[in-house]
Amino acid sequence: MKTFFCSTVKFKCAVPLAATALLLGACSSGPKPPDWQVEAKGSMERSVAAYMEGNSRVETAELARARSQLSRTGRVDLLATAELLHCASRVASLVLEPCVGFDALRDDATAAQRAYADYLRGQAQAESIPLLPPAQRAAAAGDANALKGIADPLSQLVAAGVLLQTGKASPTVIAQAIDTASSQGWRRPLLAWLGVQATRAEQGGDAEEAARLRRRMAIAQGRGLSVKEPEKENEKR
Repeated sequence: MKTFFCSTVKFKCAVPLAATALLLGACSSGPKPPDWQVEAKGSMERSVAAYMEGNSRVETAELARARSQLSRTGRVDLLATAELLHCASRVASLVLEPCVGFDALRDDATAAQRAYADYLRGQAQAESIPLLPPAQRAAAAGDANALKGIADPLSQLVAAGVLLQTGKASPTVIAQAIDTASSQGWRRPLLAWLGVQATRAEQGGDAEEAARLRRRMAIAQGRGLSVKEPEKENEKR
């Protein structure tokens, strides 16, 4: 099963798409692909990156450009994949809301796309698991060790988000999600997963650990970083 982007994109997500050959052509060394392919690919990459970094303005603008380019083809399958990737970035960041863009296309989407949409909601059916990307099947089956077999950072966070929705996210899963988001510099999911860890620490009565995590969240948000330099002696005169 192919991915939406070329393998060189660091945040490629294993979103199922039966007809990604057109978009993947934007990465090939063959004949020059049409402009819509290049522009749609670039816009989706920038949209996901901006969202994960916490830049909603850029994310919204780039997503609109990608949708516009893909809609020119009249291809529901291509547009549906863009919507699934958009929603996958939200699951990775624990923004657990309906995938309205995909839902509007669901009737004409492929079976694999519908299975993936259900998976993102934590509602994967046993019979649909074989339709999911291989990296996501263990998480869909409720395996708390699923993240160990996933190399791609975004796919890791998506799997962790699904495990949290289904009540299977162990402390190890949460810690791995935090480490992954931190290593990528993805502020939005980092804050979300730190918040989960801090809440669990509070519920467990570990006020000191909760306070430490809240301080880390403040740093990730850019708060409390201003340091007033001591006034030099010669400046006092």
